[in-house]
Amino acid sequence: MLKPKITISQEKIELANEAATVTVGDEKSGFANLSERLAEIRKLKGVLGYILRNNASAILDLDDPDKIIQYAMFSWQIHDSCQEVAKQFNLGETESMLVEGLNVKALCMSLGENKISLYMEKSAAHAWIIKRILL
Repeated sequence: MLKPKITISQEKIELANEAATVTVGDEKSGFANLSERLAEIRKLKGVLGYILRNNASAILDLDDPDKIIQYAMFSWQIHDSCQEVAKQFNLGETESMLVEGLNVKALCMSLGENKISLYMEKSAAHAWIIKRILL
């Protein structure tokens, strides 16, 4: 199911520390704190990149910038699918979802209005990364 397209009149795109940032309006401190933690996590061996977004801003830092759209769509589908499964089985709110493939895994988290998608090699320690994000 496709969601309606939203047009944002006031859009600003920046490149900061090799991570693309799209901002609409003012950033909130929670978003900025998550951004700093993810920038630190991004430096770890095995981490391929991340997407951090909320209603007003998005930060993308990925190894393969040619696949930004695929990563963003995959991230959105994981979040949406997990919400549907949680509703169907009365699981309540989901905080984190882990999807493992043959070589890569994606960790998706919802923290309030902020949504995080972190892509890493399958051998990366995602439990430690979750703890670091939640600090």
